[in-house]
Amino acid sequence: MGRSLKSPPSPVACRTPGGFAVSAPHSVGPVDPLERERAHLASSRAALRAMRADVEALDIKDVTANWVNAAVLERQIEDRITALADLAHTPLFFGRLDYLHAPGADRAEGAEGEQFYIGRRHVHDADGDPMVIDWRAPVSQPFYRASKKEPMDVRLRRRFGYTGGELTAYEDEDLTDAAGAGAGTASKLLQDEIERPRVGPMRDIVATIQPEQDEIVRAEIGGTVCVQGAPGTGKTAVGLHRVAYLLYAHRERLARTGTLVVGPNRSFLRYIEQVLPALGELNVGQATVDDLVGGRVDVRGTDSAEAARIKGDARMAEVLQRAVRAGVTMPVEPVVVVRGSRRWRVPAHEVEEIVRELLGRDIRYGAAREALPQRIAHAVLVRMEAAGEAPDDRVQDAVARNAAVKAAVKTLWPVVDPAKLVLRLLSDAAFLAEHAEGVLTEEEQAVLLWAKPGRSVKSAKWSAADAVLVDEAADLVTRTPSLGHVVLDEAQDLSPMQYRAVGRRCTTGSATVLGDIAQGTTPWATPGWAEALVHLGKPDAVVEELTQGFRVPREVIAYASRLLPSIAPGLAEATSVREAAGDFAVREVPAAELDAAVVAACGAALRREGSIGLIAADARVPGLAAALDGAGLAYLAPGEETSVEARLTLVPASLAKGLEYDYVVLDEPAAVVAGEPDERTGLRRLYVALTRAVSGLTVLHSEPLPAALGRGRDESGADPSGD
Repeated sequence: MGRSLKSPPSPVACRTPGGFAVSAPHSVGPVDPLERERAHLASSRAALRAMRADVEALDIKDVTANWVNAAVLERQIEDRITALADLAHTPLFFGRLDYLHAPGADRAEGAEGEQFYIGRRHVHDADGDPMVIDWRAPVSQPFYRASKKEPMDVRLRRRFGYTGGELTAYEDEDLTDAAGAGAGTASKLLQDEIERPRVGPMRDIVATIQPEQDEIVRAEIGGTVCVQGAPGTGKTAVGLHRVAYLLYAHRERLARTGTLVVGPNRSFLRYIEQVLPALGELNVGQATVDDLVGGRVDVRGTDSAEAARIKGDARMAEVLQRAVRAGVTMPVEPVVVVRGSRRWRVPAHEVEEIVRELLGRDIRYGAAREALPQRIAHAVLVRMEAAGEAPDDRVQDAVARNAAVKAAVKTLWPVVDPAKLVLRLLSDAAFLAEHAEGVLTEEEQAVLLWAKPGRSVKSAKWSAADAVLVDEAADLVTRTPSLGHVVLDEAQDLSPMQYRAVGRRCTTGSATVLGDIAQGTTPWATPGWAEALVHLGKPDAVVEELTQGFRVPREVIAYASRLLPSIAPGLAEATSVREAAGDFAVREVPAAELDAAVVAACGAALRREGSIGLIAADARVPGLAAALDGAGLAYLAPGEETSVEARLTLVPASLAKGLEYDYVVLDEPAAVVAGEPDERTGLRRLYVALTRAVSGLTVLHSEPLPAALGRGRDESGADPSGD
């Protein structure tokens, strides 16, 4: 890596005002160790600005041969300048490694004391010596994986804490202390960040990736990885780190083939737009599934839950496959090609053999249609050669463009418009019945048919599920281009047809699939990853399970995990590294007093510091809103940013996924379950609602709790069930 970094002398133990152990360098005189680290941060930022200034000063007028080269080089320089921007509120480095020996050096040389600051990107000084090492570089890997049991030649690991862009704390871990190899104490910085109230400035802590997560992040690009992660286990962080790592390790390859992050909604995409730059990447494609399949039809309609379920069923692929080829017909007369004074005749039975051979091949409809005129032309050339002529490829191309051949192809293998095809399937009962026979029942076909069929593609009220069908039909006609790598988050909520839509975007590439089976809250949510990965086209993907959570308090995640046998049999129960149990209570109140009890619980939470989420079944939200208004408690809608003046959010259960609050008041669990079309989906929705709390959860109910959840706790915190 070059020469050693110029760093503070070796540290010794001390304590911060916050009470947790850190280290201070040996020094002459009263030198604040935190100030030394801040000085290195300032120097690193100055070096980054100098690197950017060097690029901005480049003059390419005399080094480009033509305007094309100049345009390409200018674009590359602009990208480089953007990549070298100093993000004021994003830590430039978040950790430091003190090695026992120089990495890669002969340990007999005695080169000790090398220190490397680990951060979001590489920064070097005027002499080319590294001041910050990219977190994705091999020398940085021990920051994530080293332990007292396996120190990987690391003497000390230092983690930094930030408030905005200001370095405010650090914490040291001595990896040479073999006596503490089994302790496994969680980082105090990480604990403090998790438990800090979600109002006002938040400390930015990156580098929370754990060893088992780092193995997933740095897995080889050739294989697909599926991450099953319980609430709060950081699966989204793993996915974003992975795409950033792959772009670092395989930049040229992925620059040609492309990368894409597929998220569940626009809010998620706005979130990763802010996260990826902190990981060192600025140019990663982002889309929802609706974005992927959009563009061919204008989505203006909605489906019933049953219609959406059937349209998302993998059997629809077979129906579409049949419908796409429905227009292919067999010839009833020969194809006669006139060239000059000669007439060349290809009999109907021979043309039929060509058509049937193309139908039997596993190629796209459009590719087969393009091959048909060439096949007919080849049959003509065989006859020319038999007659003593010597035609070449130019003659075959000319025959393929002959009016007679083109007319035959138009009749035998007509052009298919994907949107028009799906429009006919959903509008024409006879056409649907013909191609769904033996695949869909008559009852299912009746659900699919539009009550008011659209007269044209433009006037039809297409639904989101219809757009996926059109995308499938389009791929049957013309192959969808494949990307190098796709990250798919909240994957448990996709239908089989949506998995197919994402999968065809990475047929020649790989994927990182992220989700939690227990949080699948659509009627078509996948029952298991093995089935989902088959639909995605990646049946050999490796499935990794993350069960160690960082966000949800222990007692809360243990309580919510009671639902797992009913909603996701086979999933391991999640655990939590949180040392604090959190505030947790389950209370039964009379039905007539429920609204008042909920309002009182919100009021009590507001007397504490932090954000509060009141989560309720969608049908209960209007009544609770009126109760809050009556009590004079102001509240926000989901998506509105909390502030010191507005800390309470009223959240319909259907919108709770992905949100988190310091304190959650959960209203009437039975109503949350009853608000969904089936019990499994309802219990999964309840599981999501129960796991949104960071510091405390209060559950209030008048109806009996769902049997799968059990009796719970009373106001005193005792557990009557004895579990």
